[in-house]
Amino acid sequence: MFIDIDCHQQKKFGQSAYGDYFTSKRYPDSGRLVAVLSDGLGSGIKADILACMTATMLLKFIEAESDIAKACEIIMNSLPVCQVRKISYSTFSAIDYEDGTAKIVEEGNPEFIWIRGGKVLQPPYEVITSKTFPNRHMHIYHISLQLEDRLIFCSDGVTQAGIGSRELNLGLRREGLIKVLEDILKKSPSISSSDLSKAIVRAAQDVEPGRKAIDDISAVSIYCRMPRNALVFTGPPYYQDKDNYYARIFNAFEGKKAVCGGTTANLVSRELGVPVETPLSMNIGDLPGLSTMDGVDLVTEGILTLTRTSEYLEQTRTSYPDDAAGRLVGFLLDSDCITFMVGARLNQAHYDPNLPVEIEIRKNVVKKIANLLENKFMKKIIIQYM
Repeated sequence: MFIDIDCHQQKKFGQSAYGDYFTSKRYPDSGRLVAVLSDGLGSGIKADILACMTATMLLKFIEAESDIAKACEIIMNSLPVCQVRKISYSTFSAIDYEDGTAKIVEEGNPEFIWIRGGKVLQPPYEVITSKTFPNRHMHIYHISLQLEDRLIFCSDGVTQAGIGSRELNLGLRREGLIKVLEDILKKSPSISSSDLSKAIVRAAQDVEPGRKAIDDISAVSIYCRMPRNALVFTGPPYYQDKDNYYARIFNAFEGKKAVCGGTTANLVSRELGVPVETPLSMNIGDLPGLSTMDGVDLVTEGILTLTRTSEYLEQTRTSYPDDAAGRLVGFLLDSDCITFMVGARLNQAHYDPNLPVEIEIRKNVVKKIANLLENKFMKKIIIQYM
């Protein structure tokens, strides 16, 4: 079972910084996932600092502690109180998932929503009261997750969206959010966490007067599903007599497949007896165009496209150019577990000391892409050198 997780946010209208902060970390070897959403007091830079501090500290505490409840209790007892408003400087929701079991702790944030089979489940919880601040209470849940389960976490910018308006005097509230989720999931049962979190934020913003967010809006979506596997074959194997062996491995892979590199595409074509075609109409932008091959989802040029792909992944974007690198980014981000088959044979076409190092050495470019996918986009990555 793969845990598809993503967060989408909208700043309070007129602010230059997010007052909510989301952080997460995936542990590929164990399958563990830790994530924290924190809501800083107020909005703007001050709230951003408070939320960032809380979420970052909490993630580190959960990593170090074997008990998430103990880690969260330390943070809850440590957070200062605003002397003016007499409330906590930040609130939080935290989840620690491993082996089908999720431990969830909430302090001050709206109650999370657990959906299974179209129904909202109400799990039992334990309450721990702060020893330092009696008005602070943590809710602790221990739940077992199944395939197709969904968990939704949000800041109060979602549940309080539209508050004071004629249509929603008390805001969207939890009941309104559940209705929004039911409508979305009825139309798109397999919607990704990325798209669902964006849809939640959009729905919350839609009920605000003039669509101007009166508070920071954050939504975290978790979707338990089968992993989407992908394989990227780039560069010919070091030993040429292994070409057929690796071409057969590529052909037998169950999942989406991409080939990056003209030499690699010709190798696959030759060994599998499948023609590779490059229509002139596929040339888009300043990168070499796409090719097509039966049984392969994406065929691109090699080093130049991979280098541009790493540049796109480094940037913070909601969309990517419709060129070969943009298509490869979409291919990668739509996958969960990605294997790179990287050939070690020197490609003389790119052995030029005048070219930048990052496009001279294929292995380094793939490593850079893998690190971005693993650390920024939380993908599970395997690199196999040939």
